[in-house]
Amino acid sequence: MSFADVTIKLLNGFGVSLALFALTLVISLPLGLVFCAGSRCRFKPLRYIVRGFVYIIRGTPLLLQLMVVVYLPGIAFDMPLTKWTVFGGNVSAAYFFGALAAFVINYACYFSEIYRGGIENMPKGQYEAGQVLGMTKSQIFFKVILLQLFKRILTPIANETITLVKDTALARTVSVAEIFFCASEILSLKYIIWPLFYAGAFYLIFNAIVTGIFNYIEKKLNYFRA
Repeated sequence: MSFADVTIKLLNGFGVSLALFALTLVISLPLGLVFCAGSRCRFKPLRYIVRGFVYIIRGTPLLLQLMVVVYLPGIAFDMPLTKWTVFGGNVSAAYFFGALAAFVINYACYFSEIYRGGIENMPKGQYEAGQVLGMTKSQIFFKVILLQLFKRILTPIANETITLVKDTALARTVSVAEIFFCASEILSLKYIIWPLFYAGAFYLIFNAIVTGIFNYIEKKLNYFRA
């Protein structure tokens, strides 16, 4: 198998990995805010339910969650993902969206705790100053707290995002043809191992790009001292 053939196959797999990464990030970031609001809700039953759910998700392996989301419907309700008409019988698409659901839930829970920690660690004087100036709670949050909160949580968000890049490789366990799945397939069929290291180079380059983006954002926020 030539270098060009391997490159084309890995690029196809990387496209799947990139889609899984991007969709997970776009959906889980705002969903994390919803979980955060639930975990800080004054209605105790809802707060305990949300915090219990977040604890379970954060306390169990992502691999286990992938298996549950993808295979549990078929075992418990005789509704495997491959039979879902919404996917038109496309097995690979069904597994992809099943894996996406597991990734979104997992990372939304992690992001929610990052948000909650950032909000709860904000100095109370910031809220009091806004109240003295006659600002409403929403005005205080959006005009006083939000920029400071974003700067405080940027580093942990960046760390989770970099972890997400690598975690996309777990999707291969539920038959999603991401880049590591493609490299492993070449290994098993052609008995050549260098495509695994080649796939690793994709992860390194992608993580370098993600890190560079967050470093750029951090520098742009240096003017603001919380």
